[in-house]
Amino acid sequence: MSESEQILERLLSLHPKKIDLSLGRLEALLARMGNPHLALPPVIHIAGTNGKGSTTAFLRAMLEAMGKRVHVYTSPHLCRYHERYRLAGRLVSEEQLVEALNEVVRINDDAPITVFEVITAVGFKLFHETPADVLLLEVGLGGRFDATNVIQAPALSIITPVSIDHVEFLGPSVDKIAFEKAGIIKPHVPVVVSEQVEAARDVIEEVARQKQAPAFFAGQDFQGREERGRFVFEDGAGLLDLPLPRLLGAHQISNAATAIAALRQFAPAITAQQIEAGLRSVSWPARMQHLTHGHLLSLLPDGAELWLDGGHNAAGGAVLAAAMRDLARRAPRPFVMICGTLSTKDTAGFLSPFAGLVDEVVAVPVPGEQASRPAADVAEAARSVGLQAQVAADFRSALENLGRRQAKTPLRVLIAGSLYLAGQVLTENGTLPD
Repeated sequence: MSESEQILERLLSLHPKKIDLSLGRLEALLARMGNPHLALPPVIHIAGTNGKGSTTAFLRAMLEAMGKRVHVYTSPHLCRYHERYRLAGRLVSEEQLVEALNEVVRINDDAPITVFEVITAVGFKLFHETPADVLLLEVGLGGRFDATNVIQAPALSIITPVSIDHVEFLGPSVDKIAFEKAGIIKPHVPVVVSEQVEAARDVIEEVARQKQAPAFFAGQDFQGREERGRFVFEDGAGLLDLPLPRLLGAHQISNAATAIAALRQFAPAITAQQIEAGLRSVSWPARMQHLTHGHLLSLLPDGAELWLDGGHNAAGGAVLAAAMRDLARRAPRPFVMICGTLSTKDTAGFLSPFAGLVDEVVAVPVPGEQASRPAADVAEAARSVGLQAQVAADFRSALENLGRRQAKTPLRVLIAGSLYLAGQVLTENGTLPD
């Protein structure tokens, strides 16, 4: 275990892993730190239920194509905490992370706080101390009372698609969840809004009106679409004919369109060539990721495909199933899904879109997570929506069992259902994000 992991383990013992949405504790800690969050590069603040990470990845790739130095704060991490902090293009080093953690823990002096608040304070310290041109700041949960919302004057806000998730913290309906997400909208600060269901759009539009924040909505002020194998983006400034994004799936066209619309507000000088370079270079692990090498692929029969996705809610299941359906149309294969979910998630809702698409679900636990839904319950949820399902002890066993099968056509295997599961897969496969 690395030194940074040891510090984080001690933090978890002092402040048990919990969600307690509030800003006061972090604001008090930041004040004792000298308020580093008030002296940051221009901030683009990103909230939403689905698509936050992919939209952030597009933003980063396009800004870097402009020659910008880009800080990025994301959560959760897949394999290591270091992934949460990208400093001017590079993941934080172990030395930097240990130094910042020790300093923030010392200043906090065992005062009541959540671990997410501590690691957010660490991020603000790192981003303050390292020169950059822009900070892409991704909300952890919700928006209104998320720790990142201590930023009161971002340059731009973005709200990606809102759907049902984390109902125990954000509310049981889309309009209530949208209200929490819209909490990042600041007075007079432009907000770019992805495609939304009507209930979410209405709420976001009303909050933007109250805050007198210029709002730019997908489908009204900008749009992106696939046309004859190309990506066509259009807004008030004109039309762009672009290559399809490197990230697969129709939903990534929407995410890319949101990123382009945002950058046309934030950095109007961005060129079509720079946007195109970003679309070609973008990378975001565990989002329709095709694992073409690594230890786990060797467990499957020759010619098998192995895919990985961190999708875990009903809306995420819908876009993932659509992407896999498109893949099946272009290159049909027998399709097996290895699925592990958390008990806090709507497993049946996530799996329902795969009815009629996947040949079999292999249910597994999410390793190392107390909130893991038992594999037998995942299998039962799959059966409840019309899917054939069986249980395996873990994802490695599931892959080994598939490796013993004889099939005329090579398999297509997808591992999905949880970002925590995806992180374990990448770790065991030896393909850590960098």
